[in-house]
Amino acid sequence: MSTAAPLADERTDEAVEAHRARPWQTVVWDDPVNLMSYVTHVFQSYFGFTKPVAERLMLAVHNDGHAVVAEGPREQMELHTQAMHDYGLWATVRQAPE
Repeated sequence: MSTAAPLADERTDEAVEAHRARPWQTVVWDDPVNLMSYVTHVFQSYFGFTKPVAERLMLAVHNDGHAVVAEGPREQMELHTQAMHDYGLWATVRQAPE
């Protein structure tokens, strides 16, 4: 049984794999243009959220400045972000924090 520390390459490979395994997020940001009722409507119509969930997320956008509205594979989060842009909302894609 070896008690030696892993080689640098092994640690790097593990870190890269952990980085890849983390999901991606679509984040909607507060803006001075859209009404809260409109943001709620977008969340309901695009994501299919119930009104209480859509309102909770809208209030997070309004009060905290942003909300994570979806999480998953990068490509899907990019599609969601583009859809939010098409609705006139500010949104970005980011990798979920560790």
